[in-house]
Amino acid sequence: MLRGALSTLVFGLCVLSTRAQSADALIRQGNRYYNQQKYDESLKSYEKALKKNPGNPNARFNEGDARFKKNDYEAAASTYDDVLQSKADEHTRESAYYNKGVAMIRQKKLLESIDAWKNALRLDPADSMARDNLIKALLEKKKQDQQQQQNKKDDKKELHFIRQEIHKTEQALKLLHEKFEQQTNEVIHSFETEKIISN
Repeated sequence: MLRGALSTLVFGLCVLSTRAQSADALIRQGNRYYNQQKYDESLKSYEKALKKNPGNPNARFNEGDARFKKNDYEAAASTYDDVLQSKADEHTRESAYYNKGVAMIRQKKLLESIDAWKNALRLDPADSMARDNLIKALLEKKKQDQQQQQNKKDDKKELHFIRQEIHKTEQALKLLHEKFEQQTNEVIHSFETEKIISN
């Protein structure tokens, strides 16, 4: 009976091992396609690997890279988020944060890219590429903030100028109205005067 249980256990381990090897083989196949710049084919291989071994962080990470190469940055970032939610090792997680930062900056999502690169550096403070990208992004953020401040100043100046022009226009209209009233009164008075003279 122990022997039967052992053979069942061995058989079960062999099935799991074959299943994992198949997923790994599909990942390697996807990597070959990726290196040949055949991103659609690589995606198919990674998706098959994920069907055989759902949640495989390597297959998911490589899927994100393939989506990135196809310029589908939103899907790539989402895929990197999936890696971050998985049981990926620290190096894979750091790489997922780094790549997510790049995907976010390609979508012009500066704050999200800054956040991703900060997280990458928390996992690997020696990552010079993440540090360089973070510095560039922070400088861009500072530049944008300064531009927004300048725009606000310019808007205030323009608003002040517009208010001055409105005030000048109102004064000019008031003078025109007064002059019109004066001329109207003179015309009316001249009619009354003529009428009085003609009686």
